[in-house]
Amino acid sequence: MHYFEFYVDMKAESIEDITHLIEKEIIKSGANNGIVFIFSVGSTSALSTIEFEPGLKRDIFIAMEKIAPRDAYYFHHETWHDDNGRSHVRATFIGPSLFVPFKNKKLLLGTWQQIILFNFDTRDRERRVVGYVVEFNQE
Repeated sequence: MHYFEFYVDMKAESIEDITHLIEKEIIKSGANNGIVFIFSVGSTSALSTIEFEPGLKRDIFIAMEKIAPRDAYYFHHETWHDDNGRSHVRATFIGPSLFVPFKNKKLLLGTWQQIILFNFDTRDRERRVVGYVVEFNQE
């Protein structure tokens, strides 16, 4: 088992392709076949997989605006007197973690599928991602 963590500087309400960072961790681990568990630390960040292309990157934030609009009222703002209630709701819908299998040191992703990290917060953030590469013995 191989533990890892890394940080990604992100703009407010942005998305980053982190596939290459996860691939590096699999190589570092020395594992051939197994699963990688990835967790984004923070309640306004999330992880998922998509086709990381400009149109879809815009579409996701348009869809999130329908789910948790920026001009809606959020009780969270009363608690902390901030403006990121929508950020928390959006991150909750996507979720903070992923499991991705790999074989022969290669992630088993679709041709147009990348691992992405969201910063839904209303301000720039340094996002922390932690995880484990777990090797499975094949017999």
